[in-house]
Amino acid sequence: MKVAGFTFIRNAIKNDYPVVEAITSILPLCDEFIVALGNSDDNTEDLILGINSPKIKIIHTTWDESLREGGSVFAAETDKAFAAILPDADWAFYIQGDEVVHEKYLPVIKQEMEANLNNTAVEGLLFKYLHFYGSYDYYAHSRRWYRREIRILRNNKNIHAYRDAQGFRLANRKINVRLIDAYIYHYGWVKPPKGLESKLRNFNQFYHDDNWMAENLPETFEFDFKNADRLLNFTDTHPAVMHRRIKAQNWKLEVDPEQLKKKMDFRRRTLQKIEDWTGWRVSEYRNYKLVK
Repeated sequence: MKVAGFTFIRNAIKNDYPVVEAITSILPLCDEFIVALGNSDDNTEDLILGINSPKIKIIHTTWDESLREGGSVFAAETDKAFAAILPDADWAFYIQGDEVVHEKYLPVIKQEMEANLNNTAVEGLLFKYLHFYGSYDYYAHSRRWYRREIRILRNNKNIHAYRDAQGFRLANRKINVRLIDAYIYHYGWVKPPKGLESKLRNFNQFYHDDNWMAENLPETFEFDFKNADRLLNFTDTHPAVMHRRIKAQNWKLEVDPEQLKKKMDFRRRTLQKIEDWTGWRVSEYRNYKLVK
C-alpha cells in the first residue's frame, strides 16, 4: 500500500498557519507528500523546506485571484496538488494548512486504509472534526460547524475538490465513503481577537468582491465571537506536534461561553437540543455517501 499526502498553502507565516504541524502530523503515514506552494510574499517555502524530509515535493503555483466566488481558488489549488501525486499511490491523504491529526489516531487510520484497500466500493475515508475556536482551550460545537469531512481518497484523477475544497466529488457525484474513528483537529480559528479580524478579511477576499468586503468587513470591524454559537472546554490532549506552538501562543479567552449560548436564536437552540439528545443533526449537509 502506497500513500501520498497533499496540501496547498500560501503565506503561511503572514497568516500564522500551522502548516508544518499539519504536514508532520501525517507524514509518518505517507510515502510522498505534495505541497502546492502558492505565490507567497513571506518565507513559506523556507518553512516547508525546514521540515527536511525527502518525502516532500514542492510544486510552485500561482493563485488565480479572479476566482472570488465561494472560495473556488482553494479547490483549484487543491486539484493542482492532487494531480501531482504519482499514479502508483493507492490512497491520497489531504490535509489543509490549519488541520492536524493527533498521533494517537495514526494506527487507526493506517488500519482503515489497509482494510479498505481492495474494497472498491469505498472511495474515501471520512473523518470526524474538532473545531478549536478562540484559544486552544475551547472548541466550537454547533450546527454552524461541519462534523465530518473526507480527508483520504482513492488516487483516482476523476476526483476533484468541490466548491471551496472542504470536500470532494468524483466527476459530478458524491463520493462513497466509510466513517472512521479518527479526528481532524482544526485550528484555523485559534487566534486572539485582532488575529481573527485579520483572518476574516483575508479569508473572505477569496469569497466576495470588494464591495461586499467594504460593506461587511470595514476597517472599523470588530470580531464577534457569537459565530461560535457554543464553546465547549477541551480537556483532552493536543497533538504532540502542536505542543511547542501552544506553549508559545496560548492566551486566555475573554469570552463567557454561557453568554454565547444565550445569543443563539430559538430555532438553533431547539435543533441543537435535538442533536444533543439523539445524536441526529436535522437536515445536516453531507457532501458524501456513507457505505457500510
